[in-house]
Amino acid sequence: MRKQWIGGTWSRTKREPIPVIDPATEEVLDSVARGTTEDADRAVAAARRALSDWRWVPGVEKAATLHEVARRMRVRKAELARQMTLEGGKPYCENHDEVEWSAACFDYYAEVGRDSRGSSLPPVAAHQVNFTIQEPYGVVAAIVPWNYPLLLLSWKVAPALAAGNTVVLKPSEETPLATLDLVSAFEALPPGVLNIVTGYGREVGEALVVHPGTDLVALTGSLATGIRVGELCARQVKKAHLELGGNDPFIVFPDADLNVASKGAVWAAFLNAGQVCTSAKRFFIFEEIYDEFVARAVKFTRSLKLGHGLDPATDIGPVINPKQLADLEARVAEAVAAGARALTGGKRSRKFAKGLFYEPTILVDVRPEMRIVATETFGPTMPIQKVRTIDEAIDAANAQEYGLGANIYTNNMEWAMTAMERITAGTFWINDPLTDNEAGPFGGMKKTGHSRELGIEGLDEFRETKHVHLDYKQELKPYWYPYKKYNASR
Repeated sequence: MRKQWIGGTWSRTKREPIPVIDPATEEVLDSVARGTTEDADRAVAAARRALSDWRWVPGVEKAATLHEVARRMRVRKAELARQMTLEGGKPYCENHDEVEWSAACFDYYAEVGRDSRGSSLPPVAAHQVNFTIQEPYGVVAAIVPWNYPLLLLSWKVAPALAAGNTVVLKPSEETPLATLDLVSAFEALPPGVLNIVTGYGREVGEALVVHPGTDLVALTGSLATGIRVGELCARQVKKAHLELGGNDPFIVFPDADLNVASKGAVWAAFLNAGQVCTSAKRFFIFEEIYDEFVARAVKFTRSLKLGHGLDPATDIGPVINPKQLADLEARVAEAVAAGARALTGGKRSRKFAKGLFYEPTILVDVRPEMRIVATETFGPTMPIQKVRTIDEAIDAANAQEYGLGANIYTNNMEWAMTAMERITAGTFWINDPLTDNEAGPFGGMKKTGHSRELGIEGLDEFRETKHVHLDYKQELKPYWYPYKKYNASR
């Protein structure tokens, strides 16, 4: 059983451990401690003790420490990528990239975090100086999902630490092993600055959310979980940093290069078996190119190889767990029963004796009210609808409670800018689906959440601003009421 990392030491619990399963083989890889509220208490206490020193560490020293974390991550890149492949199912090459992106995030915030701590302001009176300073919130509870365990960890932990906070991290119970392996990098930090408590969300996660010793909760998760976390934080007037679900549209305009756009669409739909919050999940194709686009997408999809992520030939791995697979099967079955057609896929793969594999599925003749279109589907599906005008495409794209991202393919500047201005989404990709840039903000609109990760905006999420008024010459002020009265009487 793998232990927890609290206060700079490994810690075990007496409770029955949580097994971690390889979704490609359905075999148990290892187990992790099932944390308790007492473990959460100890982790928060360790973070609180470490905060008193870490928040005052000079920026240049913090930067050097975060750079060292990034360096150690890269040293173990191959090992970490392999572990993520085993517990999460993503192909090894994608996980190898994920480790590099995670390290790059620590490098980025090492530099950005020491670059600014406030600003000077024009004074409102003589011999007065006004300025702001940006201070850490305190102890951050970071709750991370299973689909990108190290990347989404880094998007929270790196800016939180750069801002001077300390962190208690709860990884997903589905994919905690690589996070625990990352302790070798986090040992560059002083003890207690970063703590890891494993366990179930409804136990450890909720304990951290309601704990009086945590000052901010940063979550990437479902809408339902976000609502629950937001409610609990609101009762304490505690900041909730929420990045929630998505049901992203993908529009292909008539002038697009269909060879490029069809492959970009397949990538956006099936990356990590469609288990990405920014996966394209609703496709809108103009009628004059519809048949050719669909034919190209089907042909390309049929060339993709399902398999274990450690096989270099694998393009798409398994879905994460049996519950996810059952939900996916039900959604596709419902759509087909209601009139949709699966041009490829549409069923669980039977090529493997074991494993949670679902064939990449292209569906046509879908309608907006079908669950596979109307709600977020986490799996390798591409439901395609035909549109006739730009207004129809934009209205369909906006007909959702989510607003995480949106994709379009076009070289027509008027179409591109019209769609960009009118579609409600936190990230808008033009001819370049699902790319990230740690220097630019990531986050959603509407019910996807109200926070931003990455960029200077991501750092500011973990800092609060204090306005300082300094008068360097002590004297009575004419606007003070008693002083004004005194002068009037003279």
